[in-house]
Amino acid sequence: MSIFRTKSIDALVAASEDPQTRLRRTLGPWSLTAFGIGAVIGAGIFILTGTAAAGETLRYKSILHAPVLDLLLHGSEALSTTGRPGAGPGISLSFLLTALACSFAALCYAELASMIPIAGSAYTYAYATLGEIIAWIIGWDLILEYAVSNMAVAAGFSAYFSDFLENTFGWHLPAKIAGPPIVEGQFTGSWFNLPALAILLVLTYILVLGVRESAGTNNVMVIVKIAAILIFVFGAARAVHTANWHPFMPNGFSGVLTGAAIVFFTYIGFDSVSTAAEECRQPQRDLPFGIIMTLVVCALLYIAVALVLTGIARYDTLDNAAPVAGALKALGYDRIREWVGVGALVGMISSLLVFQYGQARIWFAMSRDGLLPKAFSKVHPVHKTPHVSTWVAGLAVGIPAGIWDIGTFADLANIGTLFAFIIVSAGVIVLRRKQPERPRGFRVPGAPWLPMISIVFCLVLMLSLPLETWVRFFVWLFIGFAIYFPFGRERSGLAGQG
Repeated sequence: MSIFRTKSIDALVAASEDPQTRLRRTLGPWSLTAFGIGAVIGAGIFILTGTAAAGETLRYKSILHAPVLDLLLHGSEALSTTGRPGAGPGISLSFLLTALACSFAALCYAELASMIPIAGSAYTYAYATLGEIIAWIIGWDLILEYAVSNMAVAAGFSAYFSDFLENTFGWHLPAKIAGPPIVEGQFTGSWFNLPALAILLVLTYILVLGVRESAGTNNVMVIVKIAAILIFVFGAARAVHTANWHPFMPNGFSGVLTGAAIVFFTYIGFDSVSTAAEECRQPQRDLPFGIIMTLVVCALLYIAVALVLTGIARYDTLDNAAPVAGALKALGYDRIREWVGVGALVGMISSLLVFQYGQARIWFAMSRDGLLPKAFSKVHPVHKTPHVSTWVAGLAVGIPAGIWDIGTFADLANIGTLFAFIIVSAGVIVLRRKQPERPRGFRVPGAPWLPMISIVFCLVLMLSLPLETWVRFFVWLFIGFAIYFPFGRERSGLAGQG
């Protein structure tokens, strides 16, 4: 039985039309774009912008905490105290460069999404191009990516929500029910982080009700957070002093490049648009539109925030946990600061919604192919949503988020996303060679060179992650193999065909 057997695109499409597992098609191009914006723009727009502009001073605790690329280039010297030069006001160029780099992967997603309009995103594309074992790896990897991302965001939401209630209404949530019981392996005395679980259960219920209801909820939240961003941009613009933009690149172009590396992960999430492939009305046209438009809109918003923030405050004063809020407080712009707080809170909720949606669709697609238990591909008779996988995903994320401080595992989401980008880019090259005649609703310009550039760029960024992230990543893959070989390979829909 070949572990590299592929599933034909026609078979994938046919499986998606099975009445027992068919999803309801209700999404249009703008709903898909809102899904992408909901995933990409969270609270990070108000935090990482300042960090990347001011620069960072780093100290790696051990060899496990040092980036692999630093270890390869500098050996043990990488463990010494190092600094990341700030981009200064040139952080706006960092956001532009990062958007261009992400566009390589985004264009590859757009081509495959227009060819294979099936739920599952990179997992499905890998199954059609590189083989079942690669599909399993990327599917298992995406489950980790979405889950860990939302555990971290849910824990962050709980802290921000508690602070919001206290500052706005004077309500104080007891630490026993509003904090993680375990932080960095130490017991804190808390019982459970109830707000983290509660928000995930509420969003899970909305997702089970239907994709139209979920999209409607997300649309409202996206409008609110874009409004908050625009209120900051236009409201604070009158306090901009152009002298703060000089020098524009205090550390030269190397500072701009370093800033781009820091803010790269703020763009992660546009790939979640492709998980909605089976629930949009005209996927060949709307999926490429949603993916590319997400990147364009988010880039414009990031650049606008960066220009205004570095215009109202000196870039070297922005290296703190809340640079936007701090700059507004110094100006006395308390009303705008409140809107920024609302935008950050809503941004986290919309990110949670979209990533929970995407995670459930990965479980659904893998189950329909026989690689996970069939229960995960059951569709609700009324709402036409994968309700079992949605509830399991909600609990699988919500319970750990209520127990642990998940922030230390955030890099796992980054390495998982970059690996998915590589698989998708490689899939474009493979299908161009194997099935050049198959209709494509969108074609990557400059193939195969542009997908190759995407692969190289993602590999460099993966090597920029700490060694311990790679260790955890391979441990997770080992666990996945322990499930695939005794279970998934034997029960695969392709069993006996290769």
